[in-house]
Amino acid sequence: MTRHGRQTILPEVGAAGQARLRAARVLVVGAGGLGVPVLQYLGGAGVGRITVVDPDRVEVTNLHRQPIYGRDVGRPKADAAREFLRGLDPAVRAEAVVDWLTPANAAGLVADADVVLDCADSFAASYTLSDACLAAGKPLVSASVLGLAGYVGGFCGGAASLRAVFPDLPDTVATCATAGVLGPVVGMVGAMQAQMALAVLLGLSPSPLGLLVRFDMAGWRQSSFRFDGAPEPEAAVHRFVARGDLRDGDFVVDLRDEAEAPVPVCPQALRARVEAFGPDGPRPAEGQRAVLACRSGLRAWRAADRLRGCWQGEIVLMAVHDNLEEEKSDETCP
Repeated sequence: MTRHGRQTILPEVGAAGQARLRAARVLVVGAGGLGVPVLQYLGGAGVGRITVVDPDRVEVTNLHRQPIYGRDVGRPKADAAREFLRGLDPAVRAEAVVDWLTPANAAGLVADADVVLDCADSFAASYTLSDACLAAGKPLVSASVLGLAGYVGGFCGGAASLRAVFPDLPDTVATCATAGVLGPVVGMVGAMQAQMALAVLLGLSPSPLGLLVRFDMAGWRQSSFRFDGAPEPEAAVHRFVARGDLRDGDFVVDLRDEAEAPVPVCPQALRARVEAFGPDGPRPAEGQRAVLACRSGLRAWRAADRLRGCWQGEIVLMAVHDNLEEEKSDETCP
């Protein structure tokens, strides 16, 4: 029997479905705990071309939830993932992009894919990908895990966007360092991401687009709901922009202090903390655009919420990545 014989005998796949998978182009953003099972199962299923985007290097602390990298400590994850995919199935055309996903490169990467998988567990990346997929009409399978709980959902591509379902951030955002994560939970959610992507590529019914599945492994609970027909926001509140999108005359605020970022995002940037914004805090002049920058986008989002309560002009956010070795201390844990 051929490499993919065990799945081609399924009536949901067959020879025609296998040919569709072989012709498919998939973009995977994030090669960490979610990305690893995604890459294993999409590569194993015979998806023809897989592009992996990740800026990080493999660390020993990754290995409990990213076991394919046991011999790759210190290497860029995207490069190690590409090598893994080529070893898994030489027919898979694996491509590595050792970079952050940003508003500057998102549209081009999304345009070249049939399905996009958000495995980055970065708020900035998730909303940037959702905006790009909504504009391009491309399906997005997005997931997030922290501790013993997580979710996975199918967005855009004819379904509602991530912004329609999650218009605001949660009140409390824990981090990998404070909350931790258990490897099998991430693996399970990542495997569900892969299954949703395969269902989209194969055109299975019911479609996972418009579906969100939640897992709570502390209580062994699973729940799901459909969000078909959820209305899109009239405008993308808290839209992310790239550093190259800065304009002359922007009111730029860098929410990172000098210890975190000795060089501000741009020379004219004001340094401030989230708590400074409010009725008596800093605000742009009439006609200026506010650009709020921090490392991950979380503090910028919070500051934008506070500023919007007392100023109704244009506000955009920026996640600033000064170098590829930067720790993701404000992120949830992939």
